Amino acid sequence: MKLVKDKLPAWYERLQPISLMDIRVAFFFLLVEVFCGTLGFIYLEGYSFLEGLYMTIITISTVGYTEVRPLSEAGRLFATLLIIANILIFGYFVSVFTYYVTQGELFKNIKVKVLQSKIRQLRDHVILCGYGRYGREVARHLDLHQIPYVVVENEHAVVEEMKEHEPHILTIEDDATHDEVLLEAGIQRARYLISALPDDTDNVFTVLTARQLNPRLKIISRASEERSVKKLRISGADHVIMPEQIGGFYMATLVNRPGAIEFFSIVTNEFQTDIDFEEFAIENLPPACCGKSIKELNIRKHTGANVVGYRTPQGKYSVNPPPETVLEPGSSIIVLGSREQLERLRAFFQGFA
Repeated sequence: MKLVKDKLPAWYERLQPISLMDIRVAFFFLLVEVFCGTLGFIYLEGYSFLEGLYMTIITISTVGYTEVRPLSEAGRLFATLLIIANILIFGYFVSVFTYYVTQGELFKNIKVKVLQSKIRQLRDHVILCGYGRYGREVARHLDLHQIPYVVVENEHAVVEEMKEHEPHILTIEDDATHDEVLLEAGIQRARYLISALPDDTDNVFTVLTARQLNPRLKIISRASEERSVKKLRISGADHVIMPEQIGGFYMATLVNRPGAIEFFSIVTNEFQTDIDFEEFAIENLPPACCGKSIKELNIRKHTGANVVGYRTPQGKYSVNPPPETVLEPGSSIIVLGSREQLERLRAFFQGFA
């Protein structure tokens, strides 16, 4: 069967029912009919443009209103041909409209336009490629932190399930390795891309494509095999995560340091505890904070939160930085506290002068 299909000419492929049932074609035929009818009455009867248009409309709509002036023999013949043509065109128009309504094409097109409009409004969002086990978990955390994102998923069954159970998620059903798909997802305006596809080859292609389209994009990729990590980094990934490796390390560490790991699990589980981590980049804080020491800011006294980490402009980390640590441009602080304390810290920074 495949050989027979490959031999079909291109014009035959374009004449498939989905192409014939195009509402744009139906509207085009209707406009052509109105244009030709108006032109015909102007030429044959000497009508003005408005008179010709009026005669065309009452002829094709068969409302039976009075003629502008009595028609000549040529005018009557032209009106007869126009009515016959209108029967065919109107029948085609009704068929197309019925197809769009019964097959859901009309509402599907409206939904696609609304979706595209919402995606075009996004700025500094996350593009999540893949909605499998790990993609779902990522989306759950993004929802929790109210971070805008778009999901690109190629499996039709997965997309249909998302539409039914998670209609709030902006979803593009297509292949994330294609340039045009990432452009549709707003990659040039995005801040992060997370490639959580199950196949490492697809992740490499997605990362490579994304890096070419937006050199400033922060890219996080999943890897299933150790040998793929280097390839993903060369392709342009800023961070490569191996979930199986992290899970294995976690389980092994439970053997000799169960208390520490359990505490860390409680701290990092946002759904079962009020404790949270947050990173504050100095460049995003008020200018007055830059050049101040942790002691001068006195974060613990004002908010109750604790500065547990400091990232230098060179990317090195300091755990439990001393109070004399100065916040330099390009650095950031990692703060631990309850959600209430972190909210107070955000308010503290906003009012800092």
